[in-house]
Amino acid sequence: MKHNHLYNYILTIADNSLILAQRLGELCGHGPSLETDIALTNISLDLLGQTRSYYQYAAKLKGEDSTEDDIAFLRIEGDYKNCLLVEQPNTHFGYVIGRQFLFDVYHFMLIEKLQHSPDETLAAIAKKGIKEVSYHKRFSGDWVKRLGDGTEESKKKMQDAIDDLWRFTDELFYMTDVEKAMAKEGIGIDVSTFKEKYYEEVSEVLKEAALTVPENKYFNKGGKEGIHTEHMGYILAELQYMQRTYPNMQW
Repeated sequence: MKHNHLYNYILTIADNSLILAQRLGELCGHGPSLETDIALTNISLDLLGQTRSYYQYAAKLKGEDSTEDDIAFLRIEGDYKNCLLVEQPNTHFGYVIGRQFLFDVYHFMLIEKLQHSPDETLAAIAKKGIKEVSYHKRFSGDWVKRLGDGTEESKKKMQDAIDDLWRFTDELFYMTDVEKAMAKEGIGIDVSTFKEKYYEEVSEVLKEAALTVPENKYFNKGGKEGIHTEHMGYILAELQYMQRTYPNMQW
């Protein structure tokens, strides 16, 4: 039972990185400038690297000759535990940055604490990824400020993105039964403990960017328990195409 809980706990972390990496990968060659295009692609690759480490560990726990590829490509939609935020579409550049920023602040706080997990593998993955995630947060935060305090159009698009994406932030701190069990054992992180700190940091950056902090109290959730938006099926159709068309293919 412990291994089963740990396996599913890993998915709640790794699936976020996989789906967000896939979203960023869709932008390769479509950035507003070459430098920004390459930066977003590199962030995507960072997230995929972290995902591989998580899935390799998860495959080991699952056994049955399971591999990282099986976990990434051969699950059905309801088996993915990513939050709704990361599966939102690349509506425009401001939207991409808003989604990235709102996730990055959370991701950094999570990884920072996960470094101290008594599970040596999880702690090692977190320690290896902390510098990457720190850069991601700095990159997206800087862009939020540039767009928010930029032109009239960039400010509007950035504000619209934050207003729309805000409803997905509360789910980041929703604790599933698996997360509660792992936190109780001291292996996982009780993400609810840094919810207040998260909103304080996000709000500080938004104010610095001359943007308005949303006040809506309605939030969407479900992704962590396998209930996704209409976007998820399309993401998986593209993500899983090669593996399902050519089963067991090897590069």
